Amino acid sequence: MNTESSCKTPSYNITCKMSHEAAALERLCQVVRVRGFRIAKMAVETTDGALQIALTIQGARPVGMLQSQLEKLHTVAEVKLAALAEAAASRIA
Repeated sequence: MNTESSCKTPSYNITCKMSHEAAALERLCQVVRVRGFRIAKMAVETTDGALQIALTIQGARPVGMLQSQLEKLHTVAEVKLAALAEAAASRIA
């Protein structure tokens, strides 16, 4: 893995709640990829028939567009964008 390029690419934390349906997770990953982001970390739990997904993604494109596209998936109930990891680090420096 090239750590130098990943340090320069902004990272975002997204949490998503979606219906546990066949291929739902694959559709989510496809939208992330098509929108120009890379999944750096992913955690998935099933709770009460729903998927709780925590993603750390990297990409130079506007993350708001990705959030909007994820919200359009019929299986997605909620998408939350957490604080930008890179912005927090740059404010400290």
